[in-house]
Amino acid sequence: MNYDDFADLYDHQYDLYRDDLHFYGQLAERVGGQILEIGSGTGRVTAYLARRGAQLTGLEPSGGMIRYAQARAEREGLSLNIVQGDVKTFALEQNFALCIAPFNALMHLYTPNEQLQALENIHVHLEPGGHFVFDLSVPRYGALNTVRHEGETFYQSGQRTDVFLVQRQDEVRQSIVTEYYADTTQADGTLTRRHYTLTQRYYTRYEVEWLLRYAGFESPRVSGSFQGGPLDSLSETMVFQTRRKG
Repeated sequence: MNYDDFADLYDHQYDLYRDDLHFYGQLAERVGGQILEIGSGTGRVTAYLARRGAQLTGLEPSGGMIRYAQARAEREGLSLNIVQGDVKTFALEQNFALCIAPFNALMHLYTPNEQLQALENIHVHLEPGGHFVFDLSVPRYGALNTVRHEGETFYQSGQRTDVFLVQRQDEVRQSIVTEYYADTTQADGTLTRRHYTLTQRYYTRYEVEWLLRYAGFESPRVSGSFQGGPLDSLSETMVFQTRRKG
């Protein structure tokens, strides 16, 4: 997906999402050293870690998302180092003590070849024994093939924007396609609509464990929440913590 035209809506939707921040903040303090963030987006996690004194580099494929991240940095008086690049092919001239991929960043890898290429590239950029930590959504979705409004309404400059979505699941390819419809009503009642398509590849726990081992990582610790609870039938998130071997 090209996030360039989607960056403003994405920034509005997830700006107040806080579930993962304390977890990644504590992780950064515990590990120390240089940090690489995969899929830094509009800088939500990046700015939070920078405010806590972390030394980090963000990697983001979308120039539009990076522009929003830099605008956030200016508002907050921060300096963010964000590189535009693809997780499968980026090449940086340094190694990192910690790599994180928050908020489903790896769900944009659609085939086993893409997944393995990305994991091996991350492996190359970690110090021996370096940590790799990421989270993925448990594949549990709302009503499929149905227009839904999940309470996402934004007000700005006299305008009201309501976000509707339709989701379609392909169980064979393990993908979920979300069609977003952003309806903006002007003060005079004029209505405009923007449409975006988001395709994500979801994972099962043991599939991820085998991918990590094949790419040269240690057997991961897996939890079902950012607080460290077990992964069970009620979990909404899978959190993986592993290290580069050697």
